[in-house]
Amino acid sequence: MEVRRRPNRSSPAGEPLKQPDSNPNNDAHSHLTNALFFTLFFSVAYFLLHRWREKIRTSTPLHLVTLSEMAAILSLIASFVYLMAFFGITFILHPFLNSRTSPDDDLDLHIPKPCDPPIPTPLPLPHDDRDLVLAVVSGSVPSYSLESRLGDCRRAAEIRREAVESITGRSLQGLPVEGFDYDSILGQCCELPIGFVQIPVGVAGPLLLDGNEYTIPMATTEGCLVASTNRGCKAIHLSGGASSMLLRDAMTRAPVVRFGSAKRASQLKFFLEDPLNFDSLAVVFNKSSRFARLQDIKATIAGKNLYIRFSCSTGDAMGMNMVSKGVQNVLNFLQSNFPDMDVLGISGNFCSDKKAAAVNWIEGRGKSVVCEAVIKKEVVNKVLKTSVEALVELNMLKNLTGSAMAGALGGFNAHASNIVSAVFLATGQDPAQNVESSHCITMMEAVNDAKDLHISVTMPSIEVGTVGGGTQLASQSACLNLLGVKGASKDSPGANSRLLATIVAGSVLAGELSLMSAISAGQLVNSHMKYNRSTKDISKVVS
Repeated sequence: MEVRRRPNRSSPAGEPLKQPDSNPNNDAHSHLTNALFFTLFFSVAYFLLHRWREKIRTSTPLHLVTLSEMAAILSLIASFVYLMAFFGITFILHPFLNSRTSPDDDLDLHIPKPCDPPIPTPLPLPHDDRDLVLAVVSGSVPSYSLESRLGDCRRAAEIRREAVESITGRSLQGLPVEGFDYDSILGQCCELPIGFVQIPVGVAGPLLLDGNEYTIPMATTEGCLVASTNRGCKAIHLSGGASSMLLRDAMTRAPVVRFGSAKRASQLKFFLEDPLNFDSLAVVFNKSSRFARLQDIKATIAGKNLYIRFSCSTGDAMGMNMVSKGVQNVLNFLQSNFPDMDVLGISGNFCSDKKAAAVNWIEGRGKSVVCEAVIKKEVVNKVLKTSVEALVELNMLKNLTGSAMAGALGGFNAHASNIVSAVFLATGQDPAQNVESSHCITMMEAVNDAKDLHISVTMPSIEVGTVGGGTQLASQSACLNLLGVKGASKDSPGANSRLLATIVAGSVLAGELSLMSAISAGQLVNSHMKYNRSTKDISKVVS
C-alpha cells in the first residue's frame, strides 16, 4: 500500500498530530441503532407478507393499502436504506458521500483495486464474405452469433448457408435464400436459418359455414387434397351449408410435483380441487396475462407424484406460453403452504401437448368443436358420385369399426390430419400440434326417410391462434386475412381464434365427405394416379 503524507496545517512544527479518541457512548448508540433497524426491517417485512397473503385469499386488490400498511411500507424503505449503508453498499447514499470531506484528511491512501479477470474481446469480423465463411467453418466465429454481430439477418443466413455447404460438402442449390424477411423470425420462429422451404398454397371453397362463406387456404404437397376438399365444399354449399358449435375453449398445462409421501401429495390434490380455494388460485394465475383466465384444475396421483392439469382461456393466442406463466405463478404461491413440494417439471405430459393422448380425446384441449351438415340425395348422387347408403355403410366399417380394430386413439376418421396440417401450415400454426388437433370422429347416417345424408365431425382439441408464433409472418398473415381472422379481435378477445377453429372443423367436414365418397365410388386410385403423379424431371426444373 502506497502512503503519502501531506504537510501538517494545524499543528506546531515538530508536534505530532493528535488522533481523536474513540467514544464508548458512540459505539453503544451505534449498536442500539443497528439492532433497532434490523428489528424494524424484519418486523414490517413479515407484517406486509402476511397482509399480502390475506388479500390474495380474500381476493382483495393488492394496490388498496391501509394507513398501517402505508406506514409499514415507509418503515421498510427507511430500514432498507439504513441497512444498505450498514453493510457497505453505499451506492444509495453516493451523492452524499461524494460531498463529504474529512477535517483530518491528512493521509492520501492509494489502494490498488484487485484486478478483475479480463473479459475476452471478440475478434473483429472479416469484411470479405469469403473470409467470414472460413472463420465460421474454422469455429473462430460461432455460427449462432452472426445475426447479432453482423446486424444483417439476411447476410447472416447467406454466410451460414455457404459455411454449411463447405462443412458438409453438399450443395444446397434449390433451397432459396433470397426473398424472405429474416428479421421477422429473429428470436421467435427459427434459429440458425439458411433459407426457406417453398410449400404451394391452394384454395378450397367457398365453404358455406354458419351462413358465411370462407375461402380455405391449404399449404400442401399432396396432389388431390385441395381438389377433393374443394369438391366437399361444393357439396356442402349446394345442400345449404354447414353449421358449427364451439363446445369448449381452454388450453392446458400440467406440471408434475413430488412429495415425501403419497399422503402429502393427496393433501395438495384435495386442496387444489376444493372449490373454496379456486378463487384464490385464480387470482394468482390470472396475474400472468390480461387474457389468461383460469377455468379448471384437475389433479391425478401416481405414488408420491402429483400431476396438476390447469385449464384456462387464452384470448386469440394459442396460449401455451401464457398458461405456462400462470402455472408458474401458482406453483410459487403453493410453496408457502406446501414447502416440501418438489417441482420436477412445468410439464409432466398430462397436458398433453403434441402427443396422441386419451386425456385430450376425452377432456379436450384448445378448442372443442362439432360441425355438421345435411347433404341432399341429388348432391350425393351427382356431385359425389355415390349413394347415401354406401356412405353410411363405409363410414361404419372404416371410420368406426376399422379404427377400433386398429386400436385408434382419436382417429375415427378418414383423413382429418390432411386438412388440419394443410390449414395449419398456411395460417402459421404449430405443425406439431396437428397430432392432437386432428383428433376427430366422423359420423354419418341417413335422414329424411333415408333420402339425405347427415354427416358430422367432432374435434375435441383444435389448438389454434391468430396472434403470436408463425401467425405474424407475411405469408401466413395473408392467409389469416383471407379468412378474416388476422390478428386479435378488437371487439371480443378470443373471437378470431374461435372462428378459426370452427373453420378448421368445417374444412375437415368437407374433406371427409369428399374422400369417403371417392372411396365408396372406387375413384380414389384413379384420382391419385391422375393428380398425384408427376412426369416432370424435378431436378432439371430446379437447375
